Amino acid sequence: MTRFHNLSSGTINGFLAIFLWSTTVALARSLSEQIGPLTAAASVYMIAGIACIAHLLFSKSKRLYIRHLPRRYVLGCGVLFVLYMLVLFLAVGLARNRNQVLEVGLLNYLWPALTIVFSLVLLNKKAGLLLLPGTLVGLAGVVLVLTQGTSFSWQSFARNLGSNPVAYSLGLTAAVSWALYSNLTRRWAGDEKTGAVDLFLPATGIILLMIHLLVKEHGSWNTRAVVEVGFLGVVTWLAYKLWDIAMRKGDVVLVAACSYLTPFFSTLVSCVYLKVKADVGLWMGCVLIVVGSLLSWMSVSDRQTVKPP
Repeated sequence: MTRFHNLSSGTINGFLAIFLWSTTVALARSLSEQIGPLTAAASVYMIAGIACIAHLLFSKSKRLYIRHLPRRYVLGCGVLFVLYMLVLFLAVGLARNRNQVLEVGLLNYLWPALTIVFSLVLLNKKAGLLLLPGTLVGLAGVVLVLTQGTSFSWQSFARNLGSNPVAYSLGLTAAVSWALYSNLTRRWAGDEKTGAVDLFLPATGIILLMIHLLVKEHGSWNTRAVVEVGFLGVVTWLAYKLWDIAMRKGDVVLVAACSYLTPFFSTLVSCVYLKVKADVGLWMGCVLIVVGSLLSWMSVSDRQTVKPP
C-alpha cells in the first residue's frame, strides 16, 4: 500500500476536483428548474470562461506557456473537452422522460471505468486479475446510488435504448470522450508546466451560448439563480483546472477509481440541499463503490518500459 503513502499534489488535486463536482449537481438541478437547463449551462460555462480569460490576462507567464503547448494536445484534447460537454447536454436534452435522463446519466458514469481501461493502452499500464471484478462492483454501486427511489430496471433500459438510440449513444459518447480526454492529457501534456483548460472552457461557453440563442427556453431569473450561477461558474473553473493538473501530474488510475464516488457524494449533497431523503440503496451503493474503486486501483500498475511518444 505504499502508493497511498506517496500521494502527489497532482493526485490530491484530483480528489479536490471530485469533491467540487459533487457539490455542483444539486445546485445545477436547482438552477435548471429556475431558468432552464440550457440557459443554466450556457451561463455557468460563460462565467467559467470569463474566469479563464481573466486569469490569462493577469498572467503573462501562463500565456507564454500556453503558446508552446503541444498542438496535438491543444487541438485533440480541446475537441474532446468540448465534445464531452456538448454530447452530454444533447443526450439529456433528447431524453424523453426522467427515466431516460437517469439511464443516460448511468451511461455517462462509465467514464471512470473507461479511463482505467484506456490507460492500459494509452498510458502503458498493466492490468491484474482484480480489474474486471473491481469494475463490475464499482459500476453496481453507481447504479444503486443513481437509481435509489426510482423504478429503474434493465428491461426498461433495453426498451428505452431501442426506442431512443440517439440519446443513449450520445451518453456513451460522452463517457468515451471524457475517458480519452483524461488519458490523452497525461500522454500529450504530462511533462508540461500548465494545461489549456483556460482555452477549453471559454470555447465550451461560447458554443453553449450560441445554442442557447437559437433555442427558446422558459425560465425566470431571481437573486438565488444569480448566486447559484456565480458559484457554479467559479467552482466549474476550479474543478476542471484541478482535474487537468491531476491528469497531467497525478496518479491517473487512483483518481479515476475514486471518481466512482462522485455520484455518491453528489447524492449526499443533493439530499441536504434539495431536502431529499436518502434510502438504504445509497449506503449499499457507497460500500460497493468503495470496494470496487479499491479493487480497480490495486489491479493496475505501471509497466517498466519506455514512456510512449
